[in-house]
Amino acid sequence: MTHWTKHPARLNRNFGGKRFGDEGYALEELVAEIGSCFLGAYLGLTPMPEEHHSAYIQTWLRVLNNDKRLIFSCASYAERAVQYIKGLNS
Repeated sequence: MTHWTKHPARLNRNFGGKRFGDEGYALEELVAEIGSCFLGAYLGLTPMPEEHHSAYIQTWLRVLNNDKRLIFSCASYAERAVQYIKGLNS
């Protein structure tokens, strides 16, 4: 759901990612994962880690190590996405 909000007709979020492993892709994946956690908490769902998450974590760590404040930006984008999704139910 969080990925869905990046479309230009919704929140128009574009980090320039084209393929797995590049910085833009990693940022969008991090926003989506944080958004997933926010939505899951809102809906009362229990997290279910999957094996493929470790591959994503490696790309997140690379971009996060380059900018220590980036996690806050990603969380902010995720929060906006969640608010957008929640607003659809109004």
